[in-house]
Amino acid sequence: MADVLALVEAHFRTGLGEPDARAAVTFLGTDRVEVLRFTDGDVVRYATLGMSAQPMSEPTAALADPVKGPRAELVLSVRGGLADTDKVLRPLAVLAASPQVEGLVVAPGASLDVGEPLWPGAPFTSVLVAESGGLVEDLGLDAPMEPVRFLPLLPMTPNEAAWKRVHGAAALQERWLNSGTDLRDPLRKSVPLD
Repeated sequence: MADVLALVEAHFRTGLGEPDARAAVTFLGTDRVEVLRFTDGDVVRYATLGMSAQPMSEPTAALADPVKGPRAELVLSVRGGLADTDKVLRPLAVLAASPQVEGLVVAPGASLDVGEPLWPGAPFTSVLVAESGGLVEDLGLDAPMEPVRFLPLLPMTPNEAAWKRVHGAAALQERWLNSGTDLRDPLRKSVPLD
């Protein structure tokens, strides 16, 4: 499936330009996951490369299909220079490896929690997975493979994550929108939730 990753990397370059940094993380029993960094003005984007090498399968599936199933990569966008966001490399790689390690299917509306700040001093330990098709368009693959979806990650404070569990992803996104929340601010406070 290395050819899938080559297509994904070329797709990133087309949509986001040349990466200005990259790093790789390998967890025991998983394939290598790279995180590419793209800088666009004051916005820094971190994109995983490796999650889409294999399709995700439901944890209840007796056998994982090596060809069919959803494929995805994760993209996190933050304002640069306000925090040491380059330290998000390991947490992002952990999230990208979660389908292999935990048998998760990462889909829009899901919450992913790393159990620690996403970067030093970050008020976020989890992210909300948003809909694909915005910043980086889906990448079609030869049938019967499903397209690779590029899922934006929206950092959530612990209070926002708890509120989302009760009220749902759409309600939290609406709350952010109505409050004019800058979701790229790496130091932002929780949106008012009363």
